[in-house]
Amino acid sequence: MPEIQDLRAGIKTLTRFGDFSTIGFTLVGLGEPREVRAGVVGGSYFEVMGLHPVLGRLLDMRDDGPGAAGAAVLTYRFWTTALKSDPSVINKTIRLDTREATVVGVLEPSDPYPAETELIANVVTSPHHLSATMVTGRVHRMTEMFGRLAPGATLEMARAEIRTVYASMVRDHPEAYSKKADFRIGVVRLRDQITSRARTVLLVLMAASVLIFIIACSNVANLILARTIRREGELAIRAALGASPSALRRTLLAESLLLCVSGAALGVLSARPLVAVLARYAARFSVRALDLTIDSSVLWIGAALALVAAVLLAYVPRLPSSDGSHGFSLATSSVRITGSTSRRLRIFAVTQIAASFVLLAGASMLLKTLLALQATQTGMDVRRVLAMNVPVVSYGKAHEQIVNFYRESIRQIAALPGVDGVAVGTAVPWRDAGSFGPGIQFSTEGRIRGPGEEDPRAQFRSISPGFFAALGVPLVAGRDFNDNDRKGSEMVVIVSQSLAQRMFPNQDAVNRHVYWTDPVIKFADISAAPRRIVGVATDIDDEHVVPGAALNIYHPFGQENTWGGRLFIHTRTDPYSLVTPVTRIIRDRSIDQPVEHAATLEDIRAEVLSPDRLNTLVFGVFAAVALAIAVVGVAGVLAFSVSGRIREFGVRLALGSDPRHLLTGVVKEGLIMAGTGVVVGAVGGFALASLAGSYFSDMRMPDTAAIIGSVLVLLAAAVIASALPAVRAARVDVIQALRSE
Repeated sequence: MPEIQDLRAGIKTLTRFGDFSTIGFTLVGLGEPREVRAGVVGGSYFEVMGLHPVLGRLLDMRDDGPGAAGAAVLTYRFWTTALKSDPSVINKTIRLDTREATVVGVLEPSDPYPAETELIANVVTSPHHLSATMVTGRVHRMTEMFGRLAPGATLEMARAEIRTVYASMVRDHPEAYSKKADFRIGVVRLRDQITSRARTVLLVLMAASVLIFIIACSNVANLILARTIRREGELAIRAALGASPSALRRTLLAESLLLCVSGAALGVLSARPLVAVLARYAARFSVRALDLTIDSSVLWIGAALALVAAVLLAYVPRLPSSDGSHGFSLATSSVRITGSTSRRLRIFAVTQIAASFVLLAGASMLLKTLLALQATQTGMDVRRVLAMNVPVVSYGKAHEQIVNFYRESIRQIAALPGVDGVAVGTAVPWRDAGSFGPGIQFSTEGRIRGPGEEDPRAQFRSISPGFFAALGVPLVAGRDFNDNDRKGSEMVVIVSQSLAQRMFPNQDAVNRHVYWTDPVIKFADISAAPRRIVGVATDIDDEHVVPGAALNIYHPFGQENTWGGRLFIHTRTDPYSLVTPVTRIIRDRSIDQPVEHAATLEDIRAEVLSPDRLNTLVFGVFAAVALAIAVVGVAGVLAFSVSGRIREFGVRLALGSDPRHLLTGVVKEGLIMAGTGVVVGAVGGFALASLAGSYFSDMRMPDTAAIIGSVLVLLAAAVIASALPAVRAARVDVIQALRSE
């Protein structure tokens, strides 16, 4: 709040400010007790954002401040899905952890930014927002700020003024803004912020769509060019009878329009059901996928592209003149392929292969990355560990009562058949990633901080005895927690192996001491007293899918704050068979206790990987379509080439040529086209990637394995595409070939 107050007082380029903090509540009063993700906002938030209700009203200034009555607004998705659009929810009283609130309205459908939430409540519903942590402290930051530009103000003006005001705040409060931390403030348009996470993926998919369009146009151009060669006699007769080049061109344009418009119509008809299929698939990974629809502007763009393609394709063939001086014959119906025509056919085929190579290399890179992520060892027994959210619900209970609730629940669950171990922890790996920020600063005995140096940060984790055994993680030194590690006893911790090696290199970390130094601990009811290290555990990187060095400090959950409320059950039977009996045990002890999101760690990790899987699938489909079109294109060019060389093949066979030579010659043509396309695609793809890399910092080049794999796939496809025309060339009937003229 002090930062927000300083910004509001010093900035004139913004007329109104809104604030949004994401926080978790246990919701009671709307059906089953549940853990919800909520937004906590000031009274001006909805006005600043320009949002409106579909039912009831939104929060306003009468709901602002610590003296207001508790009020909450339901988000549209939560209201329609969880509550089945029940209009009677308005004016219902609900409980959010320890505070009561009245449901005053339902928000209109809107982008769930800065977080996907079930409801948005006023500040008085959150004791955390009324504590000294938020009201007087500057060191605990969890709030997103929004503002409306004043009339005549630009984004650049606001950015400059905000940075000036923030710089004075940093100067005036050096205790809260260390120079080493390099605090900064940024300003960005909401639209750009909302789309930033998806922009790169969407632009890559747009580029893939462009490549598919080029491949399809090249393929159709080959077909039209081949068809025009077969119609040379007809076109020559039309020219001889007085048809002008423009009239002939209009004829070709009408034909290509019929072709392209028919294709576009088929695309429009198939778009909606195909997107529905994609949405159902993607909905397993993100509820937002259900919002996927075909926008009318996309259909208009498709129609425009069809018209552009029709016009371009109408100008692919070369037309005869009325005097027949360009090599067109009136007397023959045979196919004669000139050098220029052959080159154009091959150029279009090479274009298809080049574009296909770029897509294949990209898809191969995504697939290789996905397989590497899935194969990464986590150090945990992810297949046999069931995780469930059983959040801390105090409702005025003392710390000892909460601890006893979990201890008795653990005892009863451990007695169930098939259960090997049960424990409580702070965070479910990967699913709760980022929930506790960048960590809390700490130090160790004997460590001397250098000038301007900041203490390292570690993640605070509160766990019960048996936590490491339940996750299948071994202790590398010392002991586990036990029931004697309780409030009033010696303060002890277990640290991760990476932390021990970093803070006590080449030494035994057991029986050394660590202590928290972060200023935020005085607001979070965490003691700064030294704590003895009683054990060192193998790293558990519960933040990142690809595990790295984990700096974690584990506290016995009975000794200090019990945070998180995540239950872990190690089983030798089907983990999901335990959901019902475990829920019954928890609810028998507390009817208002949420028991949610039961899943094995393996399935949780798969869910976190779902965006990578979906991107790989979509891009892989693009690459497969491109490859299929390219194979048809190469096969078509070679088949047409063979049809134009029937007499040549007959003469060669009559003179004693081995049919195998003809077969290998045609296959060689296909491989040459494929090889040329690969080279062109590699050069063009590298240039495009380099250009994109200057705009997107996360752009990566395919590695050697992806490139080699793509080359082999394309060459194999070229051989397959060449096989049928090659066999046809080798089986030419000599007599019929010699009579073909």
